[in-house]
Amino acid sequence: MAALRRLRQCRPMGIVTSHLHTSSQASAKQHYKMLVLGGGSGGITMSARMKRMMGAESVAVVEPSETHYYQPIWTLVGAGAKTVASSGRPTASVIPSGVKWVKSKVQEINPDTNTVRTDDGNEISYEYLIVAIGLQLHFEKVKGLVEGLEHPKIGSNYSVKTVEKTWKALQNFKEGNAVFTFPNTPIKCPGAPQKIMYLSDDYFRKSGKRAKANIIYNTSLPVIFGVKKYADALWEIVKQRDLQVNLRTNLIEVRPDKQEAVFENLDKPGETTVIEYEMLHAVPPMGPNLVIKSSPLADDAGWLDVNKENLQHKRYPNVFGIGDCTNLPTARTAAAVAAQSAILNRTISRILKNEKPDKIYTGYTSCPLVTSYNTVILAEFDYNLQPLETFPINQAKERRIMYHLKADMMPHLYWHGLLRGVWGGPAPYRKLFHLGMK
Repeated sequence: MAALRRLRQCRPMGIVTSHLHTSSQASAKQHYKMLVLGGGSGGITMSARMKRMMGAESVAVVEPSETHYYQPIWTLVGAGAKTVASSGRPTASVIPSGVKWVKSKVQEINPDTNTVRTDDGNEISYEYLIVAIGLQLHFEKVKGLVEGLEHPKIGSNYSVKTVEKTWKALQNFKEGNAVFTFPNTPIKCPGAPQKIMYLSDDYFRKSGKRAKANIIYNTSLPVIFGVKKYADALWEIVKQRDLQVNLRTNLIEVRPDKQEAVFENLDKPGETTVIEYEMLHAVPPMGPNLVIKSSPLADDAGWLDVNKENLQHKRYPNVFGIGDCTNLPTARTAAAVAAQSAILNRTISRILKNEKPDKIYTGYTSCPLVTSYNTVILAEFDYNLQPLETFPINQAKERRIMYHLKADMMPHLYWHGLLRGVWGGPAPYRKLFHLGMK
């Protein structure tokens, strides 16, 4: 039952590498010029950048987790191509040296008094605040799912506690329905729910099980992917590989004792379908962090309410946001965090000089759509869902080199570039590759 409790508390984790930093259970009263909430990808990259901008002694990071995970690799972990151990590093190794690590969980944010209260009852005051505490997973919002994940045949690549269960379910598959879901909420890495479907198809073919597998992808969305160029390419793959895709179909219940999944037709409220599964990959509903949702920093839906061009809060000018916790209308990915970090760094540097922000975030994000154990479609796009590609080739085509970019190069870039605050996305290279035309 301990695993069930951990699932209910699931939240993004993350961090960078360094040597000497200070760690503490927050003392009764602390003050920092820059307080960073969250030790995930956004929090660590910004703490590294803020250290360079104002000195390590002026920066603190609030993060309770002992381990930082590179979550994008979990797609490959769930397919057996990478190990879960390779995705994590000690938080202590990624906090920038000299930056204070407050090893606590944020319980309350009070922007009117410039203070944050942690779960151990301590209060921290700040001059400037960066909020990077991610979103929350809600396995409990699908009836029977939390309990179901204690059973074999069900996995989820969205939690370190359940990602290896995906691989076990894949290996133990004999014959029947392999079912993959996409919930009826905003999620992080919106390509991941279907990536594991393509990898499973490839695994079944390689292991001689494909003829006995009926692969079903049930998504709550009205499209297979939000950008038409890549959606068209994915539909071709679906047809070629005989995959069944059902749009506007949402998982509402799991019956693990019967190996049944219940789906609702979002276009016909009240209409449900029961599918018997031999394997189920379930993506949990997700939502805003409850700390933000209960604070004055939230928009009506509970997300951090920031200016989509410069990442400054709309009502509190000394508060900024980055990553999954914000209401930025783009896909929540690590690539988006990288691009946002460069913009936010510029925004804060201008604010500190009493100048107006002058650099605009266009919504750049990227989703390496893994379509097999050696191919990827590299989707890159902006707020308007228009392709914003780095390379001067058609990135809607499946390519082996893009798989190596995803599996081998991107992790290195993450640990040694993004988390150290020196990688702000591929924009400069895009201009170079396109001869300055993009």
